[in-house]
Amino acid sequence: MAVSIVLLLSHITLSFAFPSYVSLGGLSEREQDEVVAELSGRAVFPPKPPGPLEYNGTKLVHDKAHPWKPLRKGDIRGPCPGLNTLASHGYLPRDGVATPAQIVNAVQEGLNMDHIIAVFATYGAFLVDGNLVTNLLSIGGKTRNTGPDPPKPAIVGGLNTHAVFEGDASMTRADDFFGDNHSFNQTLWDQFVDFSNRYGEGYYNLTVAAELRWQLIQQAISTNPHFSLVAPRYFTAFVESVFPLNLFVDGRDTTSPAEGRKLDLDAALSFFRDHRFPPEFHRASTPSGIQGIEAVIAAHPIAPGANADGKVNNYVIDPTSADFGKFWDLF
Repeated sequence: MAVSIVLLLSHITLSFAFPSYVSLGGLSEREQDEVVAELSGRAVFPPKPPGPLEYNGTKLVHDKAHPWKPLRKGDIRGPCPGLNTLASHGYLPRDGVATPAQIVNAVQEGLNMDHIIAVFATYGAFLVDGNLVTNLLSIGGKTRNTGPDPPKPAIVGGLNTHAVFEGDASMTRADDFFGDNHSFNQTLWDQFVDFSNRYGEGYYNLTVAAELRWQLIQQAISTNPHFSLVAPRYFTAFVESVFPLNLFVDGRDTTSPAEGRKLDLDAALSFFRDHRFPPEFHRASTPSGIQGIEAVIAAHPIAPGANADGKVNNYVIDPTSADFGKFWDLF
């Protein structure tokens, strides 16, 4: 079953991210043989994905065994506040380079992310941003710590790599077009707070998630001439909007997003900016991930597309991109 999931993910992820490169990066049979020969003796056969947690209820995760520590010289952090936080608390290697298995275990143990979502997201990102030879992925930028690069078209750029899993219209990170797609952006955070005050009475909730997601997309259309919202970013943009509600709210709150679950802004800032669990933080009470995403999508429907011809306010639908209709069919 685990191997089947990985094989399915490899096809889905490469198809979504690189439609022209489904078969080993689009290499011919001769080129494939050459690559295999070159990598012989260096490749690490990845183990099966870890299974689900044995105990999947809430528990204290900001504990003595996992203290927050400041970054050391050379430590890597990236665009995902959840992974950044897990690394800063030692659930992941603190240098920010990990195997897919370590990431799957960490997001389950530290946040109680649903197992299938954990495997799908981790191996999907790994297949396009990681080093399949050494079985390592940077949660931030490209680094020699992931080992020698395999031949092109492999990227091995880490999660900072633009237009694969990281993408435009992020909640607290600027678009790559503006120069820094991975650092905390105070202006975007101020907007996050403003929308939480306007639509959530000072909290981030499902209504805020929907309205802010729409604002971020419209904002990017009007300011970024290279704005793109095609798969896989088309999916991760909406997933990104509900992850905080499901995973950053203390697990002693057992309400669902649809039942009014809300994220305190101090706790949100602790994750987004400081890569730090709030004091006495307990992970989600049940395996969680994308609950509430249908409401965010339905509030302001938009088809996959991009600004065409390098012009702002020129959003053109891309009929070749996967959308949620096709996505749900996979499950």
